[in-house]
Amino acid sequence: MIIAIMGINVGKDYGSWKKVGGSFDEFPVQERLVTERKEKYRFSFSDAELVQINTRDIYIVYGDILFKQHQVYFRPTYDVPEMIKLRFTLAGKGTIFNQVNKQKYIFSSNQQNIIYMPELDGTGEYDTAHNYRFFEVHFAKEKFLQLSENSCKALQVLAEHTDAGRYAQIAEQNLPISWAMHSCIQDILNCNYTDRLKLMFLESKCIELLVLQAEAFETAVTKKQHVALQSTYDRDCLYYARDYLIEHIHEPPSVAELAKLCGINEFKLKQGFKGLFDNSIFGYLSDYRLNCAKVLLLEGTPIKSVAFEMGYSSVQHFSNAFRNKFAISPGKVKS
Repeated sequence: MIIAIMGINVGKDYGSWKKVGGSFDEFPVQERLVTERKEKYRFSFSDAELVQINTRDIYIVYGDILFKQHQVYFRPTYDVPEMIKLRFTLAGKGTIFNQVNKQKYIFSSNQQNIIYMPELDGTGEYDTAHNYRFFEVHFAKEKFLQLSENSCKALQVLAEHTDAGRYAQIAEQNLPISWAMHSCIQDILNCNYTDRLKLMFLESKCIELLVLQAEAFETAVTKKQHVALQSTYDRDCLYYARDYLIEHIHEPPSVAELAKLCGINEFKLKQGFKGLFDNSIFGYLSDYRLNCAKVLLLEGTPIKSVAFEMGYSSVQHFSNAFRNKFAISPGKVKS
């Protein structure tokens, strides 16, 4: 089968059925419970490194892509199982416009969503100056519907749309990737089990990610109901302020500058931000930087490089901030 990943089509067998010629073989072919491969691709429009993990009901893919051109065309793919995508943008940003449902999807660094997109035919736009890193878990449609039954309202609503074949996201606005989600992703990528234990571990971690996302979106809805925003415009301004902070993590604006940039007064910005994101503006930015720093440390990046990349004035300043948040020193974080 062919799975389209960021405009790149890669071959893939799905479950216990193997594609033979132009149709499925009449009989199931016995395959390993979990298949995994790491490959590098070179295309005219991008260079990519992909890690792909496949089980009967779940497809996992981690990608690190450098785009060589700003715009990429996504051609339709056929004979692909219907799947629900848990989407995590780890670094970089991009947009996809799907001509099929006339919907624009925005992917920004450290943001996540759950998407059902049965067909894609459109264009993507990406930053050619920075690598784009993403992690996805694709649940087979029937598996997702089974997991969503008798769960929280957010998942049940998404399941209703999915079951009816309607394009849907769990929410219009993406949410930040929490540290618990980052940790779960690292557990999946660093899994050393084999055979049935590996299958059990991966399935449990993918379900854990689904639970963490569902909880995050349920909490966000509850917070919105208690935040006294005067209009949809005010709420959009606050999301813009959050996204702008993340994109300018190395040179964040002052509160006054941010208020002007997002088109809202300082009082509404500070009060609304606290109510919507349960943190002050710069408290949110500090937490985001430290969570990113911990991920980099887990990936094996040297402490000095992490401190510099996250914009700290010194390693000591970074170490103190890190210890205050996580109760351990950066040097004790193990990859």
